Formats: sequence, C-alpha cells, structure tokens
Amino acid sequence: MVSSNYQKIFFFYPAGREVIIKPNTLEHAYLAILNDDLDAAEEIFSALDSPRAKWGEIIVSIFRGYMEIYPTFFQIRNFLEIDLDFLLKNEKLDYVEQLLGALEIFSDINQESYKFAARVMYENNLLSAAYNYMQKSKEIYYNDAELQFMFARYFLRVHDDEKAYFYINECLKLIPDYYPALLMKQKIEEMEIY
Repeated sequence: MVSSNYQKIFFFYPAGREVIIKPNTLEHAYLAILNDDLDAAEEIFSALDSPRAKWGEIIVSIFRGYMEIYPTFFQIRNFLEIDLDFLLKNEKLDYVEQLLGALEIFSDINQESYKFAARVMYENNLLSAAYNYMQKSKEIYYNDAELQFMFARYFLRVHDDEKAYFYINECLKLIPDYYPALLMKQKIEEMEIY
C-alpha cells in the first residue's frame, strides 16, 4: 500500500485524514497523475474495468496532448466536474488547462460540458472563469434552468441584484416549482430592490 499524509494532497477525504492508497486502484492511478507519472496512470487505468478507468485513459491522453478515444456523454457528465475540481485543488493547473481546452470537443458530445466547468470554477472562487463558461453554455442551450439558476447565484455573489432577479425569473419560467429558485427569488425580493 501507498500511504501518504501530504498537506496539499486532496483525495476527497476530510482534511488531516491519512490517505491510504492500495496499489493498482483508481486512487493509485490518480496519485500517479498528481506525481506527473502519466505512464503509470495509463497502465493502471487500462488494467481496470470500470467507466471511471475508461475515463481515466481518456484524460491521460488529453494530458499528453491528443485524444485517441472520445468520452461518452455519461463519462463527461459523471466525471468531468469531479476531476476538474480534484486537479484544481491539487494545483495541477497544466492538466486543468488541458481539460478546459477539450471542452469544445466535449460540448459536441455533451452540451452541458461548459456548465460543468463553470460550476467547478464558481465553487473554487474563480468567478471570471465561471462567468465565461456560463456564457459559452448559454450560447449552446439557453433554456437550461440549472444554468439560469447558476447565473442568478453568480450575480447575487457579485452584487448585481437586478441581473440575479432576471435570471432567477428565467429559471422559474422553465421550472416554475423549482424550490431552490423560489427561495432565491424570495430572498432577492426581501432585499427590497423591487
């Protein structure tokens, strides 16, 4: 087993918890990525039979600068956000940039790809990048209630209450009984700007 208690490593465990990684597991492959050992990561991923391992092979090829196999709709939906967040938190910015560079291809497979990237950027306080990816997502599919909700959250955060109110109303046009949006609309209205 590989045992580490690095301060900077982020493996979806509570802070301060010792990380124990068994050899030839998904976690081991991701540790190899963090150590820039793409050969080891690829070898481990290719020996495993799981959707996550197949996705791992794809991202390793992207990190090498070329995509041999394209991801599926569900691989993008299930793993893109998780891995972008994982790489950001572990300060693997070159790999983050390479994944973000693949978003145009991903968006041809899954139209929500830019939205997924926007959510990761927003949650990591990269607000300008979040806004840019939300805009790209809006160009592909405007009538996405979740995207409208994200815009409303973004504009509340940057203190543009009028735009937040506009987007929360756009969200509620699409899903009138979306409870989080109803709560947000009430919050905005209680701020007495309308």
